[in-house]
Amino acid sequence: MRTLQTLSILGISPVLQCTACRHAPLFSHQDLRPQCPSTLPSSPNPTLFRRSLTQARLSSSSSPTFSYRIAASFSGKGRRFNPKTDLYSHNSDLELLEGAFTGRPSSGQDAFFVSKIGNSSSTAFGVADGVGGWSDSGFDSAHFSHGLCQWMARGAEMVGVAGGEAEVKKLGPRELLEKAYAGIVADKVVEGGGSTACVAVGRGDGNLTVANLGDSGFVQLRLNAVNYYSNPQTHAFNTPYQLSIVPPRVLALSKAFGGGPLHDLPKDAGISTHEVRHGDVLVFATDGVWDNLNPTDLLKIVSRQMTGFQAWVNGDKGTEVSDKIYDLAKDGGIAVQVENSLQSTLAVNIVGEAKAASVDHKRDGPFAKEVQRFYPHEDWHGGKVDDICVVVAVVIHDEPAPP
Repeated sequence: MRTLQTLSILGISPVLQCTACRHAPLFSHQDLRPQCPSTLPSSPNPTLFRRSLTQARLSSSSSPTFSYRIAASFSGKGRRFNPKTDLYSHNSDLELLEGAFTGRPSSGQDAFFVSKIGNSSSTAFGVADGVGGWSDSGFDSAHFSHGLCQWMARGAEMVGVAGGEAEVKKLGPRELLEKAYAGIVADKVVEGGGSTACVAVGRGDGNLTVANLGDSGFVQLRLNAVNYYSNPQTHAFNTPYQLSIVPPRVLALSKAFGGGPLHDLPKDAGISTHEVRHGDVLVFATDGVWDNLNPTDLLKIVSRQMTGFQAWVNGDKGTEVSDKIYDLAKDGGIAVQVENSLQSTLAVNIVGEAKAASVDHKRDGPFAKEVQRFYPHEDWHGGKVDDICVVVAVVIHDEPAPP
């Protein structure tokens, strides 16, 4: 395991930092009591997770214009990628409280969630990446990242139960992140750890709002072009912003050494707003992707699939969105053995390419180039092996209902 010496920046005390993971204070190991976020108790609001499926649901006042066809794929570090099992497809037509993924996939410390917001046309989705350096203090950040995503999924589902449609319209990704963070801290099931997060709320009117905290991120691709990509938030090289739960003993140890663990808050997340168009592809990913592929690499992967299946076609005015995209983005729209929709095909291909790049010792990815820039004496080459998690959303302008 290689180590890098990180200088004191922004009040962070000097620590040895492993290039195979991300920063956390390095203290002596202590056994972590196994705890799974799937056993999370109810929210501080005792009614949050106790609503029956038979209760009245919030009705949307207008029909949606855009929908988000979503799939996720993932691969844990050190695991062989299996596109048959390491794949999740979201059915946006599912009823409230059935329209969210709240499980725990075999994605290591990376996690994701997808959920309808109440019974509206809006959808919340995103990724979270547990910071591996916390293991040196005896904490598995997988509990934090997966638990955070479960809280966000369930929180989005329940919006509108008490506050109605006004509450649905008010909910943004930062508010969702704040509620989830407050909930997981209050639960006290997760004792310690840290995680980045990149969270989106996509609305039926085509407005997309994103909250990004740390070095996970997203890219918006449109007709063979990169329309937008997010910038990472870092305190220093390989030291991302992160939400965290800091146990008293860790805080005491860090103070004894004259420093303090990273402890960013949801309010520190960068917020961006975007207008989506029919045929846009949104890719949300953890740094297992961004350390090995840049936005142009993702565009090549996505364009190859979109043009290959003729979702994007060359027309008189350049690249255009084909009417075939409506069927391709439906379950069963692509008749192959593994993937059954355009979005699942994109997600699987991105993870597969990132996985291959991470173990390629001859191809210098973005992480290798950053190491060469900041620490040329390290002579780092090739990819960076890490957990990988991708959420892909294909934006569809809903077909008008027949008269």
